[in-house]
Amino acid sequence: MTKKIPNVLTIAGSDSGGGAGIQADLKAMCANGVFGASVITAITAQNTCSVTGVHEVPVDLVVAQIDAVLSDIDVAAIKLGMLFSVPIIEETARRLSGFNGQVVVDPVMIAKSGDALLQDAAVDALIAHILPLADILTPNLPEAAHLLKCEEAKTPEEMQDQGKQLLALGPKVVLMKGGHAIGGVCTDILVDADGRVTTCAAPRIETQNTHGTGCTYSAAIAAFLAHGHQLGEAVEAAHAYLQGAIKAADALNVGAGHGPVHHFHDIWS
Repeated sequence: MTKKIPNVLTIAGSDSGGGAGIQADLKAMCANGVFGASVITAITAQNTCSVTGVHEVPVDLVVAQIDAVLSDIDVAAIKLGMLFSVPIIEETARRLSGFNGQVVVDPVMIAKSGDALLQDAAVDALIAHILPLADILTPNLPEAAHLLKCEEAKTPEEMQDQGKQLLALGPKVVLMKGGHAIGGVCTDILVDADGRVTTCAAPRIETQNTHGTGCTYSAAIAAFLAHGHQLGEAVEAAHAYLQGAIKAADALNVGAGHGPVHHFHDIWS
């Protein structure tokens, strides 16, 4: 019998420019061999330069999307991205409370352009309702600092310390992403509740085309988890995939600002 392809659900916002959000998630999932389903929480008018508009999807329609997918499709993993508002956060958490698969939480707050993708009032709700659901939380350095209400980590030691502080908020594992740090090597630090600390490091790639890296990374982690990889293995595999997507990003010609990574670098060029 042919092995069945896993299904993965992304609950996130839409990026009209195609480089981040739902669009990036589905591309990363497809590129890594899973079938992607989606629940759209917000519609953004967005390109590689800026976000010019955000429209929140009514919470009852968000709930209807979640129910429609989970009542029919056998979902192995869920990736949570842009949740935007308190009602969407609360209802999403309520609907996922009995989910038995893996949950990857990418705490999307700010677009690459600097535009807000999470209402200020929703940060506490995200901490209270979503972080405890996370098998893995994947903040970048600004997001981690925002969640902890502190300064951004500047050293690997500070990243590790902030990862441990985030663990206390409920997730099983925290992946502190080092893309916003400085230096020639980009280092991500994985911290778990048993005190284990592992790193994924790679030479920093000189390109401005890094739009959607966080979405892509977390979606790829969800895909590898759906394939049955352990968390550490899934992170390593997703890290390698993302590095390839960033290296190939300049082969694309999308927009005048921060262009997207090349999700299908191993498939077409």
